[in-house]
Amino acid sequence: MRRLFPVTEETAAQARADGAATTGGGPAGTAADGAATAGGGRVGSAADGGAPRAGGPAGAAPGKGVPAAGGPAGAAAVADREWGLAELGAAYAYPDPAPGAPRPWLRANMVSSLDGAAHHEGRSKPLSNAADMRIFGTLRALADVVLVGAETIRQEGYRPARVRPEFAGARSAAGQAPVPAIAIVTASLDLDFTLPLFTSPLVPTLILTGSAAAPDRVAAAEKAGARVLVAGEGTSVEPVRAVEVLAGLGHTRLLTEGGPRLLGRLIAADVLDELCLTVSPTLTAGGAQRIAGGPPVAVPRRFELVSLLEEDGFLFGRYRRP
Repeated sequence: MRRLFPVTEETAAQARADGAATTGGGPAGTAADGAATAGGGRVGSAADGGAPRAGGPAGAAPGKGVPAAGGPAGAAAVADREWGLAELGAAYAYPDPAPGAPRPWLRANMVSSLDGAAHHEGRSKPLSNAADMRIFGTLRALADVVLVGAETIRQEGYRPARVRPEFAGARSAAGQAPVPAIAIVTASLDLDFTLPLFTSPLVPTLILTGSAAAPDRVAAAEKAGARVLVAGEGTSVEPVRAVEVLAGLGHTRLLTEGGPRLLGRLIAADVLDELCLTVSPTLTAGGAQRIAGGPPVAVPRRFELVSLLEEDGFLFGRYRRP
């Protein structure tokens, strides 16, 4: 993996200091679910799902840190090598919280083909590769909660996050649960409560819904062990309230894996702080959905490029609101 655009001055300095990568070293200040569990994939498909895109433990992405020629000053060349866990964790670290009550930070993680498709034949896996899957794991590893659309749960048999023992200490030191909670956005609560997401999570699954959700479905969800949270009037979930409700539980490091409809609503409500986007060097044609759908914004919003990594033609961009 090459660094085409430096992440921060700190990670550039770290790259200069690193003589060789460690492939088995533990993270520094990173925490991990580490890998997406089978069936709990990156969302971005028409089904809001797809095969999991996480591979290894937090921060474990294959990588060879070599800044591109002509890159910004201070990004010193590093020998072709695999990135260590701490380096990837630092590259994708959430912003340091401000003094006082931490402000929630919502990032999205999506994949797109060269021609704008968020999936191929309903799944994002054909657009992915090993490095992309491992970055997926890193992002989950750093998050307090993973926000997903209900269609993902219905069509992909979404599974709970699992513990990576080697990162349990880091999560504990950061004040995080052993794994990120899965938070489902749903109006109808039309969910299969016999799925492992409800029968065997390590932390309770969260359900965000509206105040007018059907009482029998709320009761069924709570009986299954889920925690139901009201984040909107009527049956719909309001993105601003969803972020506020999660933050009220202490979840300030937020990650959404989509799908496109949910991401589109988050963008329209102006609550998205960051987009981690994998551009896959593939062409799909057809009528596949973009990574975000739903209502348009009145004025297009420009985000700033924070970092850009490359491996085997795949580009891994990280963009933030100015």
